Amino acid sequence: MNKNYYAVLMAGGVGSRFWPVSTSSYPKQFHDMLGTGQTLIQKTFERLNQFVPTENILILTNEMYNAIVLEQLPMVTQDQVVLEPAMRNTSPCILYASLKIQKMNPNAVMIVAPSDHWIEDENAFAHDVKTCFDKCEKEAVLCTLGIRPTFPNTGFGYIEFEKESDQKLKKVIQFREKPDYETAREFLKQGNFLWNAGIFMWSVETIVGAFKKYQPSQYKLFQEGYSCYNTPDEPEFIQENYERAENISIDYAILERSQSIFTLPASFDWNDLGTWGALYDKLDKDSAENATVNCRTVLVNAKNNMIRTATNKVVVVDGLEDYIIVDKEDVLLIYPKSKQQDIKKVRGEISDTFGEHYA
Repeated sequence: MNKNYYAVLMAGGVGSRFWPVSTSSYPKQFHDMLGTGQTLIQKTFERLNQFVPTENILILTNEMYNAIVLEQLPMVTQDQVVLEPAMRNTSPCILYASLKIQKMNPNAVMIVAPSDHWIEDENAFAHDVKTCFDKCEKEAVLCTLGIRPTFPNTGFGYIEFEKESDQKLKKVIQFREKPDYETAREFLKQGNFLWNAGIFMWSVETIVGAFKKYQPSQYKLFQEGYSCYNTPDEPEFIQENYERAENISIDYAILERSQSIFTLPASFDWNDLGTWGALYDKLDKDSAENATVNCRTVLVNAKNNMIRTATNKVVVVDGLEDYIIVDKEDVLLIYPKSKQQDIKKVRGEISDTFGEHYA
C-alpha cells in the first residue's frame, strides 16, 4: 500500500431528506441504509482502505459525532477524527485537513470523498482513483471523478469538459449549477457533461497552493495554526479560530476559479443516496416493485413502495402505490415518493412544532 496515499472522508452532513431515520443527532452516514450489515461510513472507509493505509484516512465531521465515529470505526485513533466546532461548508474543513496532511507528509496525494455514497464496483473505483493520483503526483492539477449521466437529473451539478479530448482525463471547461429539466436534457444531448459526484483528488502541495492563490484570507487563517497541527495544541487553536472561516464550498472557493482541473468519467456505477427514492432504486424489489428494509410485509394492491422499519416488524399495506413508509421509534412517515424532495422541509416543520428531538 502506498504510504503517500491519504484520504479525507467527509462525514459531517445531516442527510435531512432521509428523515425520520436520519436526524441531526444521528445522521444517515451512521445508519445501515441498505440493510447490508454495515453503515454507510463503514462501507466508505472499507472502500478507501483497499488502497489507502488505515492510519492515513482522516474523518472530517462535526464534534457532536465524535463518539459515533470512534464507535463505528474502532480501527481509527482520535487523532484521525478531524472535528469541526462549527458548520462552515466544505472549503474550510478541506483546507484544515490538507494542512494537517501536508505537515505529516509533504509528498502526499489525497482523495476527498463523501461518506454516504453507494458504489458497487469497488475495484473499478480504486482503479479510477489511482489513475487520478498518478496524474496528481506528476502535475500540479486538481482532479475530480465525474459520473456519466443516465437521465436529465436536475438534482446534481454538472461538469463540462473539452469534447475533442481523446485523453482518459478530460480538461474541465467549467462547473455548472443544478440545471432545470430542459437545460439538463441539453447537457445530455451535447455529450460532454458529467454529474459532479463531489469526489476530488490532488496533491497536498497543489491544493494548499490553490488556497493560497484563490482564498488568501482563509489560507492565512488556517496557516497561522500550522505549528499546532498534529500536536496537543491543535484543538485550542481550532476552537478559537474555526468560526472565523468563511462559510463557502470547495466548488466556489477553488474549483470554479482554477484553470488546472481535470475530470475522469467514472467506470463504476454510483448513487449519492440523497433521497429515499435514490435508496429505493438500489434495493432489491418484489414482483410489484416494492422495496423493503428491516421488515416482514403483507402487501395487497401495493406497488412501487419503499418500506423501512427499525426492527423486524410486520407491516401490512393495502392499496398504496409510490409511497415512502418509514417507521422509526416515535415517528412514522407515510409520504408520496413524488414529493420526496419536500421531506427536508417537513423535517423543519416537525422540529418547530414538536421539538428538535423528533428531527
